[in-house]
Order: sequence, then C-alpha cells, then structure tokens
Amino acid sequence: MNDPKNSAANSSANSSANAPASNFLRGIIEADLAANKYANRTDPNGHTLPSVVTRFPPEPNGYLHIGHAKSICLNFGLARDFDGRCTMRFDDTNPTKEEQEYVDTILDSVKWLGFNWKDDSGDHLYFASDYFDQMYFMAEYLITAGHAYVDSQSAEDMARNRGNFGEPGKNSPYRDRPAQESLDLFRRMKAGEFKDGEHILRARIDMASPNMNLRDPAIYRIRHAHHHRTGDKWCVYPMYDYAHPIEDAIENITHSFCTLEFQDHRPFYDWVLERLAEGGFFKKPLPEQTEFARLNLTYAITSKRKLLQLVEEKIVDGWDDPRMPTIVGIRRRGFTPESIQLFCERIGVTKSDSWIDMGTLEGALRDDLDAKAPRAVAVLRPLKLIIDNFPENLQEDCTAPVHPHHPERGHRTFPISKELWIEQEDFMEVPTKGYFRLFPGNKVRLRYGYVVECTGCDKDDNGNVIAVHCNYFADSKSGTEGSNNYKVKGNIHWVSAHNALQAEVRLYDRLFSDAMPDAGGKDFKTALNPNSKEVITAYFEHGMGKALADDKFQFERHGYFVADRVDSKPGKPVFNRVVTLKDSWGK
Repeated sequence: MNDPKNSAANSSANSSANAPASNFLRGIIEADLAANKYANRTDPNGHTLPSVVTRFPPEPNGYLHIGHAKSICLNFGLARDFDGRCTMRFDDTNPTKEEQEYVDTILDSVKWLGFNWKDDSGDHLYFASDYFDQMYFMAEYLITAGHAYVDSQSAEDMARNRGNFGEPGKNSPYRDRPAQESLDLFRRMKAGEFKDGEHILRARIDMASPNMNLRDPAIYRIRHAHHHRTGDKWCVYPMYDYAHPIEDAIENITHSFCTLEFQDHRPFYDWVLERLAEGGFFKKPLPEQTEFARLNLTYAITSKRKLLQLVEEKIVDGWDDPRMPTIVGIRRRGFTPESIQLFCERIGVTKSDSWIDMGTLEGALRDDLDAKAPRAVAVLRPLKLIIDNFPENLQEDCTAPVHPHHPERGHRTFPISKELWIEQEDFMEVPTKGYFRLFPGNKVRLRYGYVVECTGCDKDDNGNVIAVHCNYFADSKSGTEGSNNYKVKGNIHWVSAHNALQAEVRLYDRLFSDAMPDAGGKDFKTALNPNSKEVITAYFEHGMGKALADDKFQFERHGYFVADRVDSKPGKPVFNRVVTLKDSWGK
C-alpha cells in the first residue's frame, strides 16, 4: 500500500531503532534527587514520603486513548524507576460531563498497562471531589486575604473586558468589592441562592498581564448539576486550573508533568500554591509543573469530540472497535501492555511537538509478539487442493514447532489428507514471471508435508477456478531422508479440509488513509480508509479450536492475530488481525 503524500509527517523520532529515546524529564528528577530537593518529607500521618511522587490525573469524561497511554507509562514508569510513587487521581470537577462508567474503564486501562497505585503505605487512588471541602475553605481564605473576589458581570461582559493578546483587559466593576461582601456572596453561591452564571469567583491578579491566564482567572463557578460521587451536595465547583495545583499539593506531588498546552497555565499554578503557602496551607518545597510534548500519531485522531462522533455516527463499532486509538480499542485489537510500554520508551519525551509514525507503534508490537506468539496455519482465501493419488481415507500427521526459536515449547500436530485448503493466490493457471507456486507442471512443497506436482484445475461455468489437482511424492515428506531428494522453489501452507476449523476473521487496517486526517481543519471523515475492516471466513489447523479470548498467534505468512476478547466463545473463536508481518504502508 502506498504511503500517503503526507509522508512529511515522519520524523527521525519514528526510527525503528530498539534503543530508548531521550527523556529530558529524567534529567530533572535526577537533578532534584541530587539536590535532596524533596527529601525528608512526611505525610500527615508521619510516614516518610518518597522523593519522587508523580500522578496520572485524567478527567473521567471519556475513554482513554493512545496519548493517555504515553502519560500513564511516563508518570507511573518514572515513579517506578526512581523508587517513587504515582498517584491515580480523577479530576472530577465538571459534573455535567463525568460518569462512573469512565472511572471504571480508566482504572481498568491503567491496570491493563501494568501499573498500580498501591504501595506499602496504602492505596493512592484519589478524586478531586475528595478535596471539595478543602478547596472551598481555601477559596474563602483567598477572598479574605484580598486575592479573590466575586464578579457579577455577565459572561459576555467578562469576555469583552478580558482583552486579547494585543490589548490589556479592563478591571471588572466588581474587582474592588469589599472582601466581606464577596465572602457573603460566595457563601450564598454555595447555598444555592443564585442561578448558573449569575456570579463567579475570580482570582485578583493582573488584568494587564501579557499572559491571558493571569487576567483574573475564574476559580469557582455556579453549576446546579448532579455529581457522580458527591450527588447534589455542591452547586459551586472549582475550575480545573485552581483545583489542579491544590490536588498536587495535598497529595505531596513532587513532579507534576503536563502536556505543552498547559505551559501558559503554569504561572497561575505557581500563583495558587504560593498564595496558599503564605496562608499556611502548604509547606515548601511545593510541587513543580513541567510540560512535555503530547503524542501526535499519524493515521489517527485523538480528539474526544471526533472520537465520539465516530461512535455516535456508527462509523466504528463502539469505543472498543479495534480500529480506534482508544486503549480499550487497541487492547481488543490485540496490542499488548509490553508493546505499548516499548513504544513509549522508543519515542522518548521532548519539549517540541512532532509526529510519530503509526509504523513505530506497530513495529513495537511486532517486536513484542515475535518472541511470544505461538505459530499456527491459517488459510484466509481458501481454494480446494485435491491430491489425486493420496489414499482416500488416509489422514497422516504432520508436525511443526509451536515457536521456531523456542524448541522447548514443543511441537503441534495436524493431519494431511486427500483434500486440502490452500490460498487462492498460491495457484495460477498461467504463471507470471518469477511465480514459483502452483501451476500446471510445477512442483511445490506443502509446508511440513509432501512435495506435490500440479496437474490442472476445475472451473465453474463462469470460468472461475474452484479446485486445483495435484499428485504427491510419497517419499518427500518433510523431516524424512527422502525430502532431501526434492529441490523446489515454492513452499505453500495448507490445512486439511476434513478437520480444519472454520472461523470468522476480521482483517483490520488503519482507520484513515491520510497521515494527518484532521490537520489544517480538514474534515477527517473524508480521510476514512474504506478498507479498514474486512470480514471473511477462513480455515485453520484444527488445534485452533482451543484458542481462548485474548490468545495471540502468528498465522504463518499472514501476520499476528488475536482471538477477539468480546465475541470469541469456547470452541468458536473469532480472530482479529492485529498487525501484518511487515509494514506495507511505507512501501
């Protein structure tokens, strides 16, 4: 398959080299450890805190995708490598978009990737909503200390007075409202006396700041909405930029790693912590935020809105469709936790945005599965092969290694018989130049079996080949001395037609045919790959009937496949193609 014209998206970071790429965050941690920056700290219970405490803080408003997997591997992986701790925290400060369903799937995804938030000191699973009382109390402090005020402007007036990058903002007419008046209004906001949007609590910083995030940002808004954990207790909710640093400080985070879009938010992060440290809420050293480049993966989209559109418009078969970049999707596709971790190591962590080619992700998967996946034979496009001189009722066992590089894993056995299934492409009535498989008069080896010579074919009324005929050489069986007497160039795979397993196979490919399907405001749906899913019926060596959900195999010649974790049943597996043996997109 030809690579799309957007091949400029590839970068040197997309190399398939096995060595891990650089990670500048490691250097920051190493410098802090050398300086004992976060040493000798204790939690409120007197337990010694690690010198490295990171966190993974998703909002439970959707399914995680491959970009989140990078953050999971980064935060949990660094904590592991430096004998630290990574907390699992849900930033559930927006009750209108968050659901328990998302909490459950996120926890499951983190566990599947191989990470845990428990250690000897306890269970470090937290929710922003755990801290609502503390956040509210801290907001009251900011009001009384002169650092916050209740603004009663309309949303339109607030936006108008905020200014823009070339024009400073204008002070709200309520900016100098007495602290006691703001405190009274804030408490009445909490008591539910006002409608959504009627008042808002803002930090008092600098309306002329060149950083728009410091122009008196909102820190609390009224929202009469049911929260998935706190129910109807609250009708005022903290804004993310206010809640995030407080959560970090409460959890004793040392290194708060965020993607680059939060870089301009860091001054407010620091402002919140400094003001609250002045008020005695937190001790120094305070958490520090550092930004890194998010994962931009070619042939994929990671916008939650666009992913939701794919699901709602039934362009895909749900959030766990194996073509989706969601963690539940790539898991169902057959990716392994180890391959995702390997991918994240290879792409490294930088400060500059770049595009990582999908081939890098697929290459990590191949490298992981090659050593693990048992081998099996599958015929995906079946054509009947009849060995005319093979005894009618004879079935003779053939053997093959479970894994060619691991003899200790033993052998598998499957029968050869008079009628077999072979691949359609393994026969040509009139061969092209360089074709070494079956055609009249040519000899090939049936892999693990005998050498046969093609004698002709049967056709239907439309001239389509429906069966191929051949004769076998009884002294040519693989593994016997006689096999050395036959030198043939063709070697094809097969399964016995008498006891082959018949099963559904889903041939998945990349969902988009454009490397950057939504770049530059493009309609991503115009870039959908019409061949991203094909459902066929195939035949397998009979032992594959024992395959269980999530079992992975290399089907010789075709690629890596997995028994679908949703639709496979005992004795009746359904197979998904995980990835081909080689990358055909860059050819």
